[in-house]
Amino acid sequence: MRNYYCRSGEIDIIAREGGYLVFAEVKYRSADTCGLPQEAVDSRKIRHLVRAARYYLYAHGMSDIPCRFDVVTILGSQVSVIQNAFEAD
Repeated sequence: MRNYYCRSGEIDIIAREGGYLVFAEVKYRSADTCGLPQEAVDSRKIRHLVRAARYYLYAHGMSDIPCRFDVVTILGSQVSVIQNAFEAD
């Protein structure tokens, strides 16, 4: 699923991989002159992502499914995935 919106925030990608439900944030930069894409995922953004993920799990009756948070970075044409980029508190 792409671009899930709720009152708590937005999640760019929700996917399943193995036994995990993956919530992924996508960040793009054309160049690193303004910093790396992953640097844009700050504590405020993480808080919003976690809230939105918790709401998604609650709304879909999936509270018992293990999940993780990934960050997909795109710098120019180079794509990288940071698995388990952060933990939900």
